[in-house]
Amino acid sequence: MNAFRTLHRSILVLFAVVVVAIVTLVHFSISKIVAEQSRAQQQSLSPAISLIVEQILKPLHISEALGHSTELVDLMVKEQIDEDAIFKALDRLESEFGLSFFIASEHSRKQYNSDGSIINLIEGEVSWYFKYRDYPVDAVADIGKWEDTHFYIDIKIHDEQGRFLGFFGVGKSLQSFVEIFDVYKQEYGYDFLFVDGEGDIMLSSDPTLIASYSEFTNLSELPWYATLPLAIQNEQALNNKLVTIDQKDFLIAEVKLNQFDWTVFLLSPLEARQAEISQAFIFSVVTLLVIVFSLFLLIYNLLYYFRKDMQPELIVRHATRLPEKDNLQLIYKSLLAEHKSLSVMLISIDELTEIVDTHGRNIGDDILDKVVAYLADHLREQDILGRWSSEEFIVLLPNTGPHVAFDIAQNIRHGIATLPPPSDTPELQITASIGLSFTASTRAMHEVTAHAEDALYQAKRDGSNLVRMQLIE
Repeated sequence: MNAFRTLHRSILVLFAVVVVAIVTLVHFSISKIVAEQSRAQQQSLSPAISLIVEQILKPLHISEALGHSTELVDLMVKEQIDEDAIFKALDRLESEFGLSFFIASEHSRKQYNSDGSIINLIEGEVSWYFKYRDYPVDAVADIGKWEDTHFYIDIKIHDEQGRFLGFFGVGKSLQSFVEIFDVYKQEYGYDFLFVDGEGDIMLSSDPTLIASYSEFTNLSELPWYATLPLAIQNEQALNNKLVTIDQKDFLIAEVKLNQFDWTVFLLSPLEARQAEISQAFIFSVVTLLVIVFSLFLLIYNLLYYFRKDMQPELIVRHATRLPEKDNLQLIYKSLLAEHKSLSVMLISIDELTEIVDTHGRNIGDDILDKVVAYLADHLREQDILGRWSSEEFIVLLPNTGPHVAFDIAQNIRHGIATLPPPSDTPELQITASIGLSFTASTRAMHEVTAHAEDALYQAKRDGSNLVRMQLIE
């Protein structure tokens, strides 16, 4: 009967392991897919962020930093502009940074470019200056110089009294952007769209979408954009939207450029990402199946060894067989009905598992025999001793209050600590930790023993060879 019970428990353990393994497989696989999607999204965004920082934000920071320089303000604050000094400064900046610079003076109403040219700022002919002069922001991004289209960043310059002196800015040929975007597209496979708040495409990796002679392409003119719901079009909320362009699927990611009130849309082709995610998923599934199969083999061999080497339970070696949990339930109910109150004591032999691993199973059996014999000799006649687990015992103390039970537990703990070690291991000291609980009302046994277990674990945490009590509130 005992062998049958052991086999039955082993099958239940095996079944539980299989269920846990399957749940783990599903959870891990889903987590892997999500992680792989996030990784692929991050992998596609990282180069885009680097490109934006290098090609857009870096010129902005350069122009902002130079725009606050004393030298620049001194050049622009004079009523009589020193054009030679301005061209000399702009030429030096172009040589140092490899960008085109300009100064647009409010005093002279002229724009001085680092290539040596001068543009008269006449209202009605040069619209950008008068348009952005009244803007509430200090940094503006714009497209201009249509014979050789440039991307410009215009920074407003003020004197110490806050008077407007004009603009200082940096320009970059759109052709250079096209070349850089093409390199990124060849390497990473995705397209860029830099769109302002009105939906006009300011920069793009597609040369056909770049503005020409002040004619901008709007998002609404793109065929794939027209297929999106009107609510998405009105809000320009394209993040994580799936679109089809030339019969290929693309996933859109957004990056906000708040400095210019622009939005960068990154169109990533799904084909390559789906292949990466599929490969990662297949690898994770195969790996987990191998792990589950290995667990099957391990448990099977453990069960085989256990059945082959099965011996009577350790506690049976003592003359008195102790009742186990199933029988203790009935005994507990009977005692509580008769005495109306009882204390529950859980006794755990300290570090028994480590002792068995180090010195062998026979030494563990000897220690259990010594503890059971001591408990049987020193408990009161009305007390009930039972088996709780492989290295734990339970004592039911009927009609015993918590304070008396605590004193009994301390005596038992001290007595176990004075037991002689097995003859083969004289260096060992046998100790036990004890957890107590008490009830004076009709309660389920598991409720009282749960508090006793908590007290026992507290005794273990506090250093072992201790008694701890947890009463039910």
